Amino acid sequence: MISMTAPTGAGPATDLGFLLHKHPERVQEFSRSFGTATVFYPEAGAERCTAALLLEVDPITLARSRGKGSPDFSLSQYVNDRPYAASSLLAVALGDVFRTARSGRCNARPDLARTPLPLEVRLPALPCRGGPELAHRLFEPLGWTVDAHPVPLDERFPEWGESRYVTLTLRGSVRVADALNHLYVLLPVLDDAKHYWIAPDEVDKLVRAGGGWLRDHPARGLITRRYLGRRRTLERTALARLAELGDELEDRLHPAIPEDTPATALPCTTDEDAPNTAPPFATDAAAPNTARPLTTDGTVPDTALPHPADVAAPDPALSHATDEAVPGGGGGLSGRRRVAVLDRLEALGATSVIDLGCGRGELLGELLGRPRLTRVAGMDVSPMALAAAARKLRLDHMSESRRARLTLFQGALTYADRRLSGYDAAVLMEVIEHVDPPRLDTLERVVFGAAAPRHVLVTTPNAEYNVRYPFLTGMRHRDHRFEWTRAEFAAWATAVADRFGYRVSFEPIGDDDPEVGPPTQMGVFTRDHAS
Repeated sequence: MISMTAPTGAGPATDLGFLLHKHPERVQEFSRSFGTATVFYPEAGAERCTAALLLEVDPITLARSRGKGSPDFSLSQYVNDRPYAASSLLAVALGDVFRTARSGRCNARPDLARTPLPLEVRLPALPCRGGPELAHRLFEPLGWTVDAHPVPLDERFPEWGESRYVTLTLRGSVRVADALNHLYVLLPVLDDAKHYWIAPDEVDKLVRAGGGWLRDHPARGLITRRYLGRRRTLERTALARLAELGDELEDRLHPAIPEDTPATALPCTTDEDAPNTAPPFATDAAAPNTARPLTTDGTVPDTALPHPADVAAPDPALSHATDEAVPGGGGGLSGRRRVAVLDRLEALGATSVIDLGCGRGELLGELLGRPRLTRVAGMDVSPMALAAAARKLRLDHMSESRRARLTLFQGALTYADRRLSGYDAAVLMEVIEHVDPPRLDTLERVVFGAAAPRHVLVTTPNAEYNVRYPFLTGMRHRDHRFEWTRAEFAAWATAVADRFGYRVSFEPIGDDDPEVGPPTQMGVFTRDHAS
């Protein structure tokens, strides 16, 4: 059983019923394959309202639905703690019963749905493999005050010690949708067991529920590993997708990266013996002494210097953002960005292109579809992003002629790298805003000074357009270091062009609003032959 209590706030406490989409005056039952979930309100007043979810597990029905290959095929299917403790089955019931509430939608109280409320959540018996300390470690970074007390094995015999169960109480000012998603993900993590088959679509569920908070959680590796039953292939896919999550405004998540195995149900077992094969792309370690610090004039010194990984860690991932909703626009802004970049490269007559900050390879796939381009390269600072790009592009199944045109490698834009040179055009699509402003000068010297392609295409958000996103506060992405207006971008681009011998023109991407301009702005740099 789990209960959520909301004290009074701007309105009556019973408004909690609107957010949960469950009427406080009704007892509602929901049949599931493993039992019955009941939602009821022990108290519902103007000052305080408590909603409870009670799950009655039918172990006989659950056992009969399993085959001999089930991870629970034993007497433990009949004698277990599932009817009495908040296991992963409670998380499944919570996810189903409060599906709409977890999305944050509430037509009746839209402002309240977006508002953090003073909530109290209580679970009287929660399996916690890791003890109370793990509960603190998982919930406190999310803004909760955690009260976790171990349950003794038997109060009559204190010498027997404590059980692996805790009584957990969470208090904090949190949106109801966020609170439900925290519980949906972390209950099976604390239990460290899933009592059902784990299929590849579990990655989608994890990314949807954790998309707003899991990527930056200090224990995201532990959470991902336990949630996905220690299946390494699923874990790697989930971490790559979390690393590459795009703008807060995105209206859909990318589909899961196809696994090498068929998308059929997989038993909840570990694959500790799975080979840890090297990724099918070149890392910096495979090409030593190719990336070197710049001299003051922007040239690469002749003397070999230590690999940048030995000097300093690179900046956070400089990768493309994913789709974001564009008011009045169709097809998603990221798709329109790619079309604009591809059309401009075609008009410039480029035959070789390098995508700097290639992310999961969305643009690379479309570049390879242009026969005119004889060489295509992708560089990213994130090994996980490159591994995801290799899978997305089906590198292992690519024809020899197509594979010969493509190069993927790891690198950072804060170090000059000979591998960046020799291309007609370079693309920085939604990259520069992820760089700390003091380090932009280094990026400029790496790209425009040392690599010096004939053409450079740079896209970046137009900060003026942010007013067209009704619910946006702050920047479009938590990793953005800045967002420029059209005037600010033009001033930066013009100064860079003058400094390195380029001409620059500007193009809108997306609907060009007469008042605030387009959602994305693109600068097209062309180097004079004489420069």
